[in-house]
Amino acid sequence: MKQAGFPLGILLLFWVSYVTDFSLVLLIKGGALSGTDTYQSLVNKTFGFPGYLLLSVLQFLYPFIAMISYNIITGDTLSKVFQRIPGVDPANLFIGRHFIIVLSTAAFTLPLSLYRDIAKLGKISLLSTVLTTLILGIVMARVVSLSPYIPKTEDAWVFAKPNAIQAVGVMSFAFICHHNCFLVYGSLEDPTVAKWSRIIHISTLASVLISILFSTCGYLTFTGYTQGDLFENYCRNDDLVTFGRFCYGVTVILTYPIECFVTREVVANVFFGGNLSLVFHIIVTVVIITIAMLVSLLIDCLGIVLELNGVLCAAPLIFIIPSACYLKLSEEPRTHSDKIMACVMLPVGAVVMVVGFVMAITNPQDCTHGQEMFYCFPDNFSLTNISGSHFQLTTQPSILNISIFQ
Repeated sequence: MKQAGFPLGILLLFWVSYVTDFSLVLLIKGGALSGTDTYQSLVNKTFGFPGYLLLSVLQFLYPFIAMISYNIITGDTLSKVFQRIPGVDPANLFIGRHFIIVLSTAAFTLPLSLYRDIAKLGKISLLSTVLTTLILGIVMARVVSLSPYIPKTEDAWVFAKPNAIQAVGVMSFAFICHHNCFLVYGSLEDPTVAKWSRIIHISTLASVLISILFSTCGYLTFTGYTQGDLFENYCRNDDLVTFGRFCYGVTVILTYPIECFVTREVVANVFFGGNLSLVFHIIVTVVIITIAMLVSLLIDCLGIVLELNGVLCAAPLIFIIPSACYLKLSEEPRTHSDKIMACVMLPVGAVVMVVGFVMAITNPQDCTHGQEMFYCFPDNFSLTNISGSHFQLTTQPSILNISIFQ
């Protein structure tokens, strides 16, 4: 919303969700037409080894970079949670983001990622969905209690902004699940295209509604000050948000293994013929997770990670490859609605990918990682007991510049 402009951002969110829904069904239709049951085998049968190799790289990079971003979120979010424990020194090494990333990897994400059957993560996904609902409630509560006290930026309500292409990249990152859709499709009882379509329609609708609520409430609260990680905007002494951060951290930890499943499957297909023995299953999982952890220890700005992953990996996986496969495999007439939509999606995806990458490099997001926002400093207020009399904000440049770097 910050990058695209609030009204245009809402429209783009609906558009990306529609394209996601359409392309997910298109992929399974392509699998049915080609007699394949994985994304890689579909592209291999359609475009041969070069297409297979390109997809394998993209299908590995997207979830791998997502794992890095999840580690960044876990470290940033849970470190602020532990700082709120009474008597804990905020400078304590054991509540720092680096230690938390290592601990959460060793204690939670690695053991969960060692499962061999993705269906076993069903109950974990249900818990993640419940926690997401709680987080959404907290964000909605804070738009009412906090928004009136944060100054709005001058361009808060313009219809469109020049960074809209970058916004599409972030939205693509949020909605993409194409890299694991065949895994999920194969886990269904009696999988059919019709059954898959119903599931995708319901899932995408729920996702876009949740995304709109999150993004609208977040943007209405912080407007032009919105960070790539929304919880970076809230003040550390807000106990309700601290609980939300805890739920958020747990949700991300529980989502992480699904991405690891995909990266491991790509490695298994490319280097081991699709099957991993128990020993190699453990070795490959440990290596992937360790590398992702080490990279996440070196990177601390979430926004640029989301943008680059969105435009370089998500855009071709959502827009370009499903459309290209369907157009080559389908024998429907050119005037068929699926073919018309595929013909539109393919060049649009190419534009999003190229222009989005250039803009992400030349115009990167601001990142105030680990720093309190300027509106958190006046009178050392408590968000759980806000009153207009004791919480007066100023937007004077001197206050902002001094406060934000203290």
